[in-house]
Amino acid sequence: MIVSGSASQGLAAALAAELGEELARVEYESFPDGERVVRVPPVEGRAVVVASTVDDSAHVELLQLQDAVREAGAEEVITVIPYMGYARQDEAFEPGEPVSARAMARAISTGTDEVYTVNVHEPAVCEFFDVPATNVDATPHLADPLPEDLHDPVFLAPDASALPLAESVRDAYGPGDADFFEKTRHSGTDVEITPSETEVAGRDVVVVDDIVATGSTMSEAIGLLDDPRRVFVACVHPLLAANARTKLAKAGVDDVVATDTIERVVSAVSAAPAVADALGRE
Repeated sequence: MIVSGSASQGLAAALAAELGEELARVEYESFPDGERVVRVPPVEGRAVVVASTVDDSAHVELLQLQDAVREAGAEEVITVIPYMGYARQDEAFEPGEPVSARAMARAISTGTDEVYTVNVHEPAVCEFFDVPATNVDATPHLADPLPEDLHDPVFLAPDASALPLAESVRDAYGPGDADFFEKTRHSGTDVEITPSETEVAGRDVVVVDDIVATGSTMSEAIGLLDDPRRVFVACVHPLLAANARTKLAKAGVDDVVATDTIERVVSAVSAAPAVADALGRE
């Protein structure tokens, strides 16, 4: 049975269809004091809890769902976290700070037998879980909603560490070059970006990243491109906080495509097939 968190209902439904498994009818309720409760139907055998932890309430809801399916009879609990909040806090950056990703992973581990993340920002976060954890790669599916007529495309990553993401989308799409911007972070807010050396004039450019949050760094990078024909942004996790979408449009982005790990208007493709492959289709 597939059991969805309130923020991941579309992805959970798609996963149930991919696997040919029942999608549970889950009830979500908030009390006047702000506390939450979930209700799940009886469960037999395996329960797959699908819940993106997009905010603190979603973290609490995930823990409740894990406990609820055990209480409802699940013999095995598998937790799928399409988008894992706090994954970027994978170390203590200042004295006295927590390793928040580790704290979240430990809490989630108490209610599950296995964990699957999707393109978690720092793959080493999977080592923080006390149960087996697998990081699923959904980036090849980002090629699906891109126009079929990209002209001499260039797939660019915002920095060297994200180059494999750009290469993954390029390989799934077919033709094209892959390169990256040079990014030097001087502080939490001060980032210096240098253009890639690949010629982009007159070519279609696809900027690929795992997360687009505020859109500020990506917009700055796009502004450095020398006369591209068209510019597309492809990301796994479209946080798109505040006015991020507007920033990208003003920077000259023709379209944004993303998966449904965070369900937004730009979620043009589902991560469900990649998750289903990882879970093992019947």
